[in-house]
Amino acid sequence: MNPVTTAELRSVIALSDLPEEHLQWILDHCSYEEHEDGELLSKTGDPIDFMWLILEGKVAFYMEVSGRLVYYFTFENDATTGGAGGQLPYSRMKLSPGHSYAVGKLRVLLFDKKFFPELEQLNPGLIQRLIGYMTERARSFATTQLQHEKVNALGNLAAGIAHELNNPAAAINRISAELNKKLKRNFDLTEKLLRHNLSSENIQSIRKEIQEKESSPKGKLSAMQRIDVEDELTSWLELNGFSEPRQAAETFAEGGFSKEDFESIRTKGDSDGFIDILNWLENSVSAKRLIKDLDDASCRISNLVGAIKSHVQMDRTNEMQPTNVHKDIENTLTLLGHKLRGKNITVKKKFCDDMLEVPAYVGELNQVWTNIIDNAIFAVEKNGEISIETSCGKKDVKVHIIDNGSGIPKEIISRVFDPFFTTKKVGDGTGIGLDLVNRIIKHHNGEIKVNSIPGRTEFIICIPIPETKPTTKQAS
Repeated sequence: MNPVTTAELRSVIALSDLPEEHLQWILDHCSYEEHEDGELLSKTGDPIDFMWLILEGKVAFYMEVSGRLVYYFTFENDATTGGAGGQLPYSRMKLSPGHSYAVGKLRVLLFDKKFFPELEQLNPGLIQRLIGYMTERARSFATTQLQHEKVNALGNLAAGIAHELNNPAAAINRISAELNKKLKRNFDLTEKLLRHNLSSENIQSIRKEIQEKESSPKGKLSAMQRIDVEDELTSWLELNGFSEPRQAAETFAEGGFSKEDFESIRTKGDSDGFIDILNWLENSVSAKRLIKDLDDASCRISNLVGAIKSHVQMDRTNEMQPTNVHKDIENTLTLLGHKLRGKNITVKKKFCDDMLEVPAYVGELNQVWTNIIDNAIFAVEKNGEISIETSCGKKDVKVHIIDNGSGIPKEIISRVFDPFFTTKKVGDGTGIGLDLVNRIIKHHNGEIKVNSIPGRTEFIICIPIPETKPTTKQAS
């Protein structure tokens, strides 16, 4: 026998104003359950066949995100849910999307969904009220899901930035240590030079030789050509008594020196001190190379910081601002560089020449480029290809992002922008990325389309450019 009375059932907010006979009818069609605090009520994938009405206690709901349970929502007898949960009228949910747990002692009534048509006949207004609670529930879930997606995207971006910064930072540490060795060695080598009959003119001549090599254009050698040059220099240095010919040959080859240059240097100085001169020269050239590497590494960090600042719009308001779409896409590619290199993906760009600045919520629009390009990276195999093309008009800007992955099956392509829909396996995707993209594009009054066949998936994003009205001067 059901231990619940109609008076207690009336305490459920969703049912508080129902006639007594309607409460009794609902009570007659319900089963009663009690659960202890922390008890698992349902898990992901369980069938959802009942609407439950909370008499006492709460129900905490958790979703599986990247293989772990994340808190999303608490059902209780309040104005948000009305004390009703589980399967609600006209809901398309068939399986539980997460785990539900009792909070405190839980007392609930279970109302089988098979009775929904009879309940609608009995009290249509209650059905509409329950649909309203379902809408609020969906909105709350979507808001929480969006927050998780943004946090997840931020985490991925932070991990990518850390990865990108790590390489030049490590290079700077290595280079500084090497430069310190070169500086110490330079004192010893300079001391040895002073023991020979070298004039200031001799030193100036060698210095000029280095400067000319630095300023002269160097043709790019193939790997085989580079090996041949290094072998030739190594042999020459060995014949002339150089202590570490192979290492020196690599330095001199990269600096553009030849054995003829060495002979020229020999004739300008003391032949007895020639080896000391070459050692000093090799140390100077390699130090110069290290300084160039140091400059490249520091520029890399500076460019990354600039890309990060531009991408997340640290110095802009939440209002629409003019932005260059090409620059924004380039920044996105920079921040996703580690993923592109990890799969050896070729990125082909075909940008229009007359790109106009687009009024946009720039931080939001950058999420669009990040999501779609990141999805393309996920879709392609190793050594794959991504193409980004833009077309510029007076009324709009179109961006085509194309990958040569396996494609999206015909039967699901119409659903890719649906909330919570994903083709990725559990842990790889949340199903909110393209829904977020779609909403951002709509926020810009734009349009997004997708075409896909095996080996070619294309997302087309169209952002309108508002027409600028000509200003009219008032007659004075």
